[in-house]
Amino acid sequence: MILEIAGYIIVFIVLVILSRKYIKTADHFNIIDNPNHRSSHTEPTIRGGGIIFYFAVLFFFILSGFEYLLFFIAITLLAVVSFLDDIFSLSKRLRLVVHFTSAILLLWQLQLLDANWLVLVSLSIMIVGFYNLYNFMDGINGLTAIYSMVVISGFLSINNFENIIDNRLLVYLLLSLVVFSFYNLRKKAKWFAGDIGSITIAACIFFFGVLFIKTLHAPIIILFIVVYAVDAILTIALRVIRGEKITEAHRHHLYQKFVDVGNYPHTKVAFLYGAVQIIINVLVIYFYKSSIHIQYIIIVSTCLGMGLLYLILIRYFNKKGFHSRKND
Repeated sequence: MILEIAGYIIVFIVLVILSRKYIKTADHFNIIDNPNHRSSHTEPTIRGGGIIFYFAVLFFFILSGFEYLLFFIAITLLAVVSFLDDIFSLSKRLRLVVHFTSAILLLWQLQLLDANWLVLVSLSIMIVGFYNLYNFMDGINGLTAIYSMVVISGFLSINNFENIIDNRLLVYLLLSLVVFSFYNLRKKAKWFAGDIGSITIAACIFFFGVLFIKTLHAPIIILFIVVYAVDAILTIALRVIRGEKITEAHRHHLYQKFVDVGNYPHTKVAFLYGAVQIIINVLVIYFYKSSIHIQYIIIVSTCLGMGLLYLILIRYFNKKGFHSRKND
């Protein structure tokens, strides 16, 4: 136990050192996110701070004796291409090829490649969609950090009872999120996660989710990401209804409405999303051993409730924004 804790402390210290090194390096090479009319920030900010999440996975891979090889290769492919995209803006085709390749590798690691082709295609599309969903939600200071900590803590809580995956991988990722938060969870962020951060952590969370659902036969685990999913999916649905191009950048997510229309600080919105997800996590942890029927009832009820809450809040902020513009 003492050696285990000492190992976590060492990893944490190394992550802190690497974070400082990256900030200096990124500043030197001008890896900077300059604000535009769609940005939530007003000053140039270092991009790609989410590289620290990849370091956490790398440390686990080395210290575990190279466990989860296919998972590690998938994360590495995503991290490299996403980081290059943060710097140079790569073509969408190249990114899609890498995203689907990583999806196949994750499914291989999960031993799901023996499923029929329709299931494989559907799962691959879901994985790539989840990468983008998580990336869409990485738009204000602290949100990716707080929300991801809550999600991974949920997996860790169950894993302490079920021992599904090596705890070190979950803890290392949590430590990397804590380090990342120190420079991101503030009024004026020192760095942003970038695609390397949001997509890397998304791949890890999807992998954990499918692994836990498959091992425990507990579909309720999907609720670990319901807050993000409802905001992202319903925002896309509303944009489609309005005839907007969903590939174009926008500021229509609920979390953006909280900031832009409600004038809530980024950190308060991040903690709000985290708090709501914590409540749902408690529900998941309490019921994950229940019958499948009960789990599906809870899933449907929670999704409907969250969806209704989303629509009420969106309607409220849209009305508030309309009246503000009218008064101006």
